[in-house]
Amino acid sequence: MQTSAGRQDRHEYPAHWEADVVLRDGGTARIRPITVDDADRLVSFYEQVSDESKYYRFFAPYPRLSAKDVHRFTHHDFVDRVGLAATIGGEFIATVRYDRIGADGLPASAPADEAEVAFLVQDAHQGRGVASALLEHIAAVARERGIRRFAAEVLPANTKMIKVFTDAGYTQKRSFEDGVVRLEFDLEPTDRSLAVQRAREQRAEARSVRRLLAPGSVAVIGVGRAPGGVGRSVLGNIRDGGYGGRLHAVNQALPEDLKEVDGVPAHRSVRDIDGPVDLAVIAVPADHVPAVVAECGEHGVQGLVVLSAGYAESGPEGRERQRALVRHARAYGMRLIGPNAFGVINTAPDVRLNASLAPEMPRPGRIGLFAQSGAIGIALLSRLHRRGGGVTGVTGVSTFVSAGNRADVSGNDVLQYWYDDPETDVALMYLESIGNPRKFTRLARRTAAAKPLVVVQGVGSAPQGHAVRATRLPHATVSALLRQAGVLRVDTITELVDTGLLLARQPLPAGPRVAILGNSESLGALAYDRCLAEGLRPARPVDLTTGATAEDFHRALSAALADSTHDAVVVTAIPAIGEGSPGDAELAEALRSAAAAVPGKPVLVVHVELGGLAEALSAAASTAPQAVEKASGAEGGAHLFGPAERWPTTGAGAGAGEPTAGASGSHPTVAAASSTAVAALPDGTRLIPAYPAAERAVRALAEAVKYGQWRREAAEPGKVPEYDDIDEKGAARLIGELLARGEGLTISAAETCELLEKYGIHVRRALPAATPDAAAEAARALGYPVALKATAPHLRHRADLGGVRLDLADEEQLRRAYAELTGLFGAPEELRPVVQGMAPRGVDTVVRAVIDPAAGAVLSFGLAGAASQLLGDMAHRLVPVTDREATSLVRSIRTAPLLFGWRGSTPVDTPALEELLLRVSRLVDDHPEVVAVTLEPVVVAPHGAGVLGATVRLAPPPARDDLGPRTMPAY
Repeated sequence: MQTSAGRQDRHEYPAHWEADVVLRDGGTARIRPITVDDADRLVSFYEQVSDESKYYRFFAPYPRLSAKDVHRFTHHDFVDRVGLAATIGGEFIATVRYDRIGADGLPASAPADEAEVAFLVQDAHQGRGVASALLEHIAAVARERGIRRFAAEVLPANTKMIKVFTDAGYTQKRSFEDGVVRLEFDLEPTDRSLAVQRAREQRAEARSVRRLLAPGSVAVIGVGRAPGGVGRSVLGNIRDGGYGGRLHAVNQALPEDLKEVDGVPAHRSVRDIDGPVDLAVIAVPADHVPAVVAECGEHGVQGLVVLSAGYAESGPEGRERQRALVRHARAYGMRLIGPNAFGVINTAPDVRLNASLAPEMPRPGRIGLFAQSGAIGIALLSRLHRRGGGVTGVTGVSTFVSAGNRADVSGNDVLQYWYDDPETDVALMYLESIGNPRKFTRLARRTAAAKPLVVVQGVGSAPQGHAVRATRLPHATVSALLRQAGVLRVDTITELVDTGLLLARQPLPAGPRVAILGNSESLGALAYDRCLAEGLRPARPVDLTTGATAEDFHRALSAALADSTHDAVVVTAIPAIGEGSPGDAELAEALRSAAAAVPGKPVLVVHVELGGLAEALSAAASTAPQAVEKASGAEGGAHLFGPAERWPTTGAGAGAGEPTAGASGSHPTVAAASSTAVAALPDGTRLIPAYPAAERAVRALAEAVKYGQWRREAAEPGKVPEYDDIDEKGAARLIGELLARGEGLTISAAETCELLEKYGIHVRRALPAATPDAAAEAARALGYPVALKATAPHLRHRADLGGVRLDLADEEQLRRAYAELTGLFGAPEELRPVVQGMAPRGVDTVVRAVIDPAAGAVLSFGLAGAASQLLGDMAHRLVPVTDREATSLVRSIRTAPLLFGWRGSTPVDTPALEELLLRVSRLVDDHPEVVAVTLEPVVVAPHGAGVLGATVRLAPPPARDDLGPRTMPAY
């Protein structure tokens, strides 16, 4: 609604202002407008506020609200007077209101653009960040209603509220008069206010996940009386995993005299538990879940893991049941993993929580795992455990989250947690969908700057139970966009694990130069060919021959690592038979000691069925046991460690208890022997991953090379330029006027030119030519030479069909061309001819920007015509684009040499092209209503770039997006 809306519109309830938010301590609250029905809630809320807080709010003793006060604070027009409340369990915990005022400080209406704002937070909830969240939301509401500035009067002693205002990051003025501090601040977001908002968002969301992964007490609800069943299994997994907190078994069907189940205190209800419960794991039928959630909320449970199925994955009825579940949990301030979840795991030694269906606690380590699919989660855990079948790479897990239907906690939340989690060095994610693409790419970019993020994104049909936004972009395009944000997107979970294991325990390569050495000429040649295919720069393989000794391997690896022309080393090895051949432990120690001498370069091993070498590589160190008990007959796999960055004494070790080679694909078991091996590992050890095939090792190395390059470039990311001639406010007004005509529309050519002009993008005039006389008149207005074009959809941008006539020097040529066009293609009504002034000769290109449902705002560039249409030679970047990204975008297409003087042609003005790209990016980023822009053709000449055709599509923006106040996904 606009501020000029009628009085009736002023009283419509603005449902889009409702939002769930995560507070500073990780709990949640709901923010919504205050209405006339809230009188009793307001009175009850005020009664629970201390006298001191009341004094700070009203500057005088104010023990109770009068009827007039209640009426005033609950009757709003949602334009000039607005009140918002933060609620938990349906009850108010804080309120904020603004009243529009004029220059004289008295109540006013638009066009007055200032308002007084005031807060009141219940004492029990102060310090939770409630006021900061309310300020973000009331500021967004005010901007929507045309208010540009807030004023607040605060007593000097009310330091908490002064801090809320001053810490928000807005541009402000402060004055002191009559014993009161007056603060005035503009509501236009600044870089600082946005940074403050996002820092608060990260801390709050990370803490909300931490409460789920590191609870001090856990209740498993739905524990059966007989062995077996989901609840009883999870209870046993938590107990057997070594969880150190308080554990409770809950089932309303338990006999009243039953005090324990499997040695765990038993209760008929959460209400019967004496003391707090931080996490409830729910394993009851879906129709019993609402009652359980209510009991948990009333008992003060902080978070839920819902294993129960029967929700959105089961159809429309289940989808509505899922929405109700989320609303119910959030009403009590609880976050929720699931439903239909596999569970969560935290291997930290002070937590050791296995609240999942995994029968064994994974080895502790430095890899974080997130999967939306329970089946994929099982596969990931299994791959990290498994030794048999040649699957390699032994390291452990820090945390594991299987989000199931991802109704509340999502991959974005877990990324916020991993970002500053000291126990996680590498993040691996299997995503079936990306619910908030702009936020995901923002979080991914920040996370990837600190630690590697490797992602497999499912393709194909949308997973049931997820609100999936289907992308219209090709798979390769989405991969490129994610890579721009620092994400390593791979295609399979095998590649996910292979890449993650390398990044977890090896330094990043400084470049693509690879040394290859080993005792198999053919295996070395395979590795060489794969390096070339992956875009690496391999040196000729060094063949040590099948008679190579451990000392030969040590000497060759040491030389390769010392060579400054090599950035990484791939060691290939096959079993050697005969007297003098190195044993597994001897070869492993030789490789380990050589790698330890030069810890700054990554080393990978490609092996072929080396039997005990896998175990020897894992255990090769003088302080580690040389033999690991084979509780399950472990034989396959390969790892080696040496000095490196960080490695906890309780880190991943040899990992005994893996399936035999013949048991590939079975679920792993972890024997007690593994903990012994882990404990013996020294600090600072570094595992060297080994792979059963050259293509797997080289693919993982190629991903590490790309990530290393991204990290180096991210250190100098460039900037989004400011242009003095951009009229952002004028564009916003024009967009608002145009959208008032309809929900979504492609605007006219004249309107397109007007909008683009406000961002310094000049489109060459094209005048309609319905008749030969009109064409001649247009040409006289524009000046010769001119072009005559048919703009009918089937002929537009199709010069190959003959619908364009160029360089018409006079009226005679123009009329002759007009007759030719109409003779070939039909009447002018069908052709829609236009006359346009000639642009300087150059290279025809196309610039597009779209809002993709899954990827967010995307800027694309390519050459016009067959290169982009037939060959798909387009490059893409996420909006907003920096100056460095615009430069790389122009150079990313395969046909880029045509812009830089290919075969003696004149180079064109690429700086002008880059500026045009940056201006289009700014337009789309500043105005989310601009959902599509196409500039075609853009003729890039030796001097300047001319836009000859343009279309723009507008649509109402979403009620909330990643640029607005903090909010959780709506249900």
